[in-house]
Amino acid sequence: MSRIDKTRILVIDDDEGIRRVITTALKDESYIADTASNGKEAIEKSKTIAYNLAIIDIHLPDMEGTQLLSELKETTPRMRKIIVTGFPEVQNAIMAVKKGADDYITKPVRIEVLINSIKEQLRKQQEEKIYSEEKVAEYIETRMRENQL
Repeated sequence: MSRIDKTRILVIDDDEGIRRVITTALKDESYIADTASNGKEAIEKSKTIAYNLAIIDIHLPDMEGTQLLSELKETTPRMRKIIVTGFPEVQNAIMAVKKGADDYITKPVRIEVLINSIKEQLRKQQEEKIYSEEKVAEYIETRMRENQL
């Protein structure tokens, strides 16, 4: 996905300093960055804006990041999700993956690691989109041939 496509990323963290550092780095990479300080705000924003990717802190003031993963899957099913945590425990990583995290990064976040993860997730998202479009086209062609018989 080229950044010309207006890639939108939602940064969800209760720490304003972390939100500011990450959004600055994202804007430097020409992404459109938006923020939310809690899960409820993130859910509301995701209902009106189609984000390509979310960066989610595992501990939010109103819910766990793993719970937010499930909630965001309902509002934006194809959004890629990266969990960021200052509590790198195996159990957290397992739960995050089970709930739909596409990647898991520990704090303190190294911006180059985060940017590389974002690029990888957006690449995968684009591949999935192309694959889906190809499958739809294949289905339509098959149905058209069947109807001609």
